[in-house]
Amino acid sequence: MARVGIYGATGYTGFELIKLLERHPGVELAFATARADAGKRLSDVYPTLIEQPLVSLEQADLAGVDLIFTCLPHGAAELVPIIQQALERGVKVVDFSDTFRLSDPDDYERRRGKPHPAPELLSAAVYGLPELHRERIRAAHLVANTGCYPLTAILPLWPLERAGLIADRTVIVDSKSGVSGAGRSLNLKTQFGEAHENFSAYNIGRGHRHLGEMEQETGLHMIFSPHLLPVFRGILSTLYVTLRPGTTLAAARAAYDVYAGEPFVRLLPEGRLPELRHVQNTMYLLMGLHPVELEAGRWIIVSALDNLLKGASGQAVQSMNLMLGFEERTALT
Repeated sequence: MARVGIYGATGYTGFELIKLLERHPGVELAFATARADAGKRLSDVYPTLIEQPLVSLEQADLAGVDLIFTCLPHGAAELVPIIQQALERGVKVVDFSDTFRLSDPDDYERRRGKPHPAPELLSAAVYGLPELHRERIRAAHLVANTGCYPLTAILPLWPLERAGLIADRTVIVDSKSGVSGAGRSLNLKTQFGEAHENFSAYNIGRGHRHLGEMEQETGLHMIFSPHLLPVFRGILSTLYVTLRPGTTLAAARAAYDVYAGEPFVRLLPEGRLPELRHVQNTMYLLMGLHPVELEAGRWIIVSALDNLLKGASGQAVQSMNLMLGFEERTALT
């Protein structure tokens, strides 16, 4: 049995992670930390039968642990020291923050407005997207788990870019997310009275913190417009892209053959588009491809996933399975 620990177990992603690990036949949960809820059990925080004790950060014991998940907020003061300590002790890490997603420290400083807190670790960090970096993840000791929005852009665009079909380097990404994407901390914008029967845009244009990894992994320039949907979970993105004039539907669809055999990525049959209900509570990312004006090369791609599973905790378990030598789909299907 592999022994794993979770830092930050009572957020939405931490709770989803515990539920997945509970059904994993090769994993034992060594510890799960919480801040305000330390000393309680998970069943005291969530309506669940899982009696996992919750400990403070200081009580987490790395002795005999094979891998940790750090589900702490972006920029948490404890995050980098925890990761450094784990790596020094030979413990593998899957980090949920955006700290190690950008490979270039100068890019990080330009986008965040401050130097990277541990630039010496960036060369060892692998972006946690198995469809693009599977073999590197297998050998990694530090995996930067992907952002939830970026998957809905990277996975649809990467095959077209790889095939040399994208003509205009600027792509418009119009995304809509459920409120769980903002996390469990108190936030006026995600309270029921603010989100119910409402629909709003935020951080539009070039300001969102996920934009850097989207551009890094595709090599494209993006205009990104995220929106908040009055639902709990799921992301649906609409991508507006210009392909080489004359690209046929058959040629565009053939680019996605690169995902043949991938367990969780599907291009839907011609004429079909994904909906949130198709992906909620699943590990699937679904895509639909629609030509608008073939002569001008204008196309629309629609993609959807569950932001807490393929967009976060399920993606982290997928990487863990690779890092620890388990079959990639274990506990995810």
